[in-house]
Amino acid sequence: MVQQRQRPTVVTVLAILAFIGGILGILAGLAIIAAGGIVASTGAAVGTTTAASAGGFLLVLGVITLILGVLDIVFGIGAWRLSPWAWTLGVGLEVVNIIIAILFITQGASAGSEVVGIIISLVVLYYLTRPNVRQAFGRA
Repeated sequence: MVQQRQRPTVVTVLAILAFIGGILGILAGLAIIAAGGIVASTGAAVGTTTAASAGGFLLVLGVITLILGVLDIVFGIGAWRLSPWAWTLGVGLEVVNIIIAILFITQGASAGSEVVGIIISLVVLYYLTRPNVRQAFGRA
């Protein structure tokens, strides 16, 4: 008989937040892609390379946001099921979120909101590395 692991409350909360964040990330990614397409096509139509390159940047940013949204949902599913691979994905996503926030700060984004994002990612990393959470994912 296979013993069922107990999902810690923190993991349940993280899974639900990952679902919500993933859905919002997908919607934001699609909106950014659409905006990038509009800006790029407008720039191409009037012959300005600045608008065309800005549109291209938005397209890339939108695709990255879309991919991260999908990965958040995948993590949410894996965390809900306590799949061992989900622990690795969760840690990886939080590290990527920290790196992106630092890049945004270095490019002039609002440091306040990015620092809040970094703190949230660090708290999630803290919880994911707790022995009971690692054990729940079968990573003890």
